[in-house]
Amino acid sequence: MQRLSSPADWRGPELLKRTDWIHALTAGEIDEIERALKIAKARGVTLATLEKETFPLTAFPRVVEHARRTLENGPGMFLIRGFPTERYQAADLRMIYWALGKYLGTAVTQSAEGDVLGDVRDIKVDLSGPKGRGYKTNAELEYHTDSCDVVALFVLRTAKSGGRSMIASSVAAHNEILRRRPDLLEVLYQPFTWSLQNQNRPGDTPTYRQPIFTIHEGQFACRYIRTHIRSAQRYPEVPRLTDEQNEATALLDSIVADEAMYFSMMFDPGDIQILNNHVTLHARTHFEDYDEPDRKRHLLRMWLAMPNTRPLSPALGQIYQDRRAGAVRGGFPSRTGKIVFETTET
Repeated sequence: MQRLSSPADWRGPELLKRTDWIHALTAGEIDEIERALKIAKARGVTLATLEKETFPLTAFPRVVEHARRTLENGPGMFLIRGFPTERYQAADLRMIYWALGKYLGTAVTQSAEGDVLGDVRDIKVDLSGPKGRGYKTNAELEYHTDSCDVVALFVLRTAKSGGRSMIASSVAAHNEILRRRPDLLEVLYQPFTWSLQNQNRPGDTPTYRQPIFTIHEGQFACRYIRTHIRSAQRYPEVPRLTDEQNEATALLDSIVADEAMYFSMMFDPGDIQILNNHVTLHARTHFEDYDEPDRKRHLLRMWLAMPNTRPLSPALGQIYQDRRAGAVRGGFPSRTGKIVFETTET
């Protein structure tokens, strides 16, 4: 149990004073994206056939290099601001975002449905149920990671109220737990039982064992979704959570929820928020939507494998089957083998 030394060890108030993780799109970069969209549409390109070559960009790759360095070797978060979403139809925004994702990394499937371009909106799914997924609700979401190297959100519309995004450093949380309770830090390096939330293939076990913190080849990684750990307790064959496990996760939750630790922001349409799940945790406040369907909160989400990511521990093998540095990995495999570009409302 040692203190981690990392650029991803930050506190929210400190990060607010920095701008090295923010890029405001220039007029030239926006114009270039617009030209590439016109080229792609003129060629009859679809989301399924789109590649970097069919959506040519020369300025945006410089933004990508900045983002990749910041995500893997900096604070673990990157924000692109200022895309004029109001100029475009929804289908065009979907194509633009998918294209930018092609430059950033490789999209992996986000559910057994095979969606690689997910829709974050409230479709009244029961978050506490065995199929619960937070991005299909308007509920407050606890601090968690997503099941991929990097999660990216593109804001199309914001809610009537609420929906504030909050980010904390899991590296900073690790070091704070070490300072306060090294005995509980050791617990977080030991396996917990997790639910697959109905994302497992038929016949496969619905749960698996995995720690929350790992270090492999000198690289730290956190994976934490407390709702999935709680959900696993519904299965009678699963060992009951110990007092130490409950105390350790409660301490982790309390540390990242401390105003001295986290950073929060309200989204604006046109924002693209990108987070390294291995070194950050994110949460969301409850939101209230508009009544009109075309005004409801709507974000597009990609789960990305990045070419410059760290090696991962074998203990993370359920989700990250290929754990080599820079591998295409993560996500929940499609049960049908199909890839879809819009989340179905089920």
